[in-house]
Amino acid sequence: MIIGSEKKEARIGRQTPTTAIILPYAKTLGQEAIDAYAQTKRAAQEWQELLLFDIMAVNDDGLWVHTKFGYALPRRNGKNEVVAMREMWGLEKGEKILHTAHRTTTSRAAWERLCELLDMADIEYSCVQSNGRESIKLPDGGKIDFRTRSSKSGLGEGFDLLVIDEAQEYQDDHESALKYTVTDSKNPQTIFCGTPPTMASSGTIFVKLRKSALFGKTSNTGWAEWSVDQQTDVNNKDAWYETNPSLGTILTERAVNDEVGTDDLDFNIQRLGYWVQYNQKSAISEKEWLDLRVEKLPELKGKLYAGIKFGHDGKNVCLSIAVKTDNKVFVEAIDCRPITAGMNWLLDFLVKAQIKAIAIDGASGQQILAAAIKDAKIKGTVMLPTVREIITANAGFEQAIYQNEICHMGQPSLTQVISNSDKRPIGSNGGFGYRAIMEESEVALMDSVILAHWACSKAKDKKPQTVSY
Repeated sequence: MIIGSEKKEARIGRQTPTTAIILPYAKTLGQEAIDAYAQTKRAAQEWQELLLFDIMAVNDDGLWVHTKFGYALPRRNGKNEVVAMREMWGLEKGEKILHTAHRTTTSRAAWERLCELLDMADIEYSCVQSNGRESIKLPDGGKIDFRTRSSKSGLGEGFDLLVIDEAQEYQDDHESALKYTVTDSKNPQTIFCGTPPTMASSGTIFVKLRKSALFGKTSNTGWAEWSVDQQTDVNNKDAWYETNPSLGTILTERAVNDEVGTDDLDFNIQRLGYWVQYNQKSAISEKEWLDLRVEKLPELKGKLYAGIKFGHDGKNVCLSIAVKTDNKVFVEAIDCRPITAGMNWLLDFLVKAQIKAIAIDGASGQQILAAAIKDAKIKGTVMLPTVREIITANAGFEQAIYQNEICHMGQPSLTQVISNSDKRPIGSNGGFGYRAIMEESEVALMDSVILAHWACSKAKDKKPQTVSY
């Protein structure tokens, strides 16, 4: 017997999200759903209860505070049990519910899960079994349909609650078919649940929903996630517990340790909830870019900043400029020519345009052009960005687009390249660059705009000197 020894308290995962956007509320129906779930003799975990409180918050009129709510966490933590609790409550309240999933097996599993819970709670119901089209109905009228998603699923039907399971695979054509199914409800709600998208994920909506929520671009929308904000050592157990709320209860360290393999990035995504921004199939849409177009040239403030990019294949070199306006950065592509055409056209432009700074990238000509600029005694700071700075420039450009901090005149060539680009990984910490989707597009033109925008954004405005006595 060891005198004075104390039993070590079991460690469990973080019970609150690492990141959450929750609208203020004073009342929630979450406890009702938790009590209904308790009839099954199962007990909800603390994190599941807290999440339900937020999802089921209501305003003074008894309407959902969050008409849309998305949440993401790593696999095998019990995220679908939260949806099942919400669906149990909805059935007993007479709601009409549509539960959709990417795969038929997932949709079927959700139906089986809810049937099991209703059996355990001794709740009377009838059901229909059909591959990819299961349903459950209670005697008082509450009904839930389970569907495998398609571009036509849900058309012509009306529901009070729409559940988007496997939300990382939710695509634009699915949304166009499903988002109107809750329009006629007096108190509609849509719940998105999933994991961060992997390299093979085809969905775009979940990523956009998260981005919109985190940037404050939504209304009536809630978001919660358990995630690391950068790629993390797969053996870091503190990160395991920080991102897996059920670790220590239904998930064990032994099980997580067995998942560690040679693919560190996949472990980060699927076990640590890491959001890799270059997963998206479509980087910047034509609409997103053209929404930033201005009809006439805005009033420009200060000197120009140039971005010059030598193409990855060594064939072309592109030049663009950026300049500040009152509250945005105006960008424009100047030209894209074969490297065989020489560099005099670049030097001529830089001399005449009174450039403040010149950002140059591309191994095939970066150093040669920098030396030529020096020899020509062209004024303007020459910037040769590092890989880290290129990553920063790309991320800053994307963020500026999303926050409406860029404007342009809608050049067709630039629009074509930007709206037909995909993301590619750079470095080992989740950085990204761009690549052309269409063979005839020269992504270096886009890169030159990004370089010019980066140089312009880095520049600090001179504050007028004040003298006081």
